[in-house]
Amino acid sequence: MVARQRLICRAAELDEGGLGMRFEVELQGQAQAAFVVRHGGRVYGYLNRCGHIPVELDWQPGAFFDHSRLYLLCSTHGALYDPATGACVGGRCNGRGLTPLAVEERAGGVYLMEEDGQGDG
Repeated sequence: MVARQRLICRAAELDEGGLGMRFEVELQGQAQAAFVVRHGGRVYGYLNRCGHIPVELDWQPGAFFDHSRLYLLCSTHGALYDPATGACVGGRCNGRGLTPLAVEERAGGVYLMEEDGQGDG
């Protein structure tokens, strides 16, 4: 398979612990909600799906962080996730973390790294 890169947003659009950027990916022939955020000076991408039940995390578009801006928060269940790993750190996720996506920041952009046959979302 050949890796492709898809521009998600400009890097300047992601503030540390601030609003994330929503986008879609195609997995197994279906469009899936996804997002990127900046934490600890790096960008991280995940499917926008709680580990507890498959609901989107953000309570308003792009609002993924809790009030401390240290954790990603499921607005429906209050589950907390480590932004750097997607691991469940508290709440009703019962140890089930977020599904990570390969993202990369370079040349002023944030890119989704895709394999052929994945993406086009």
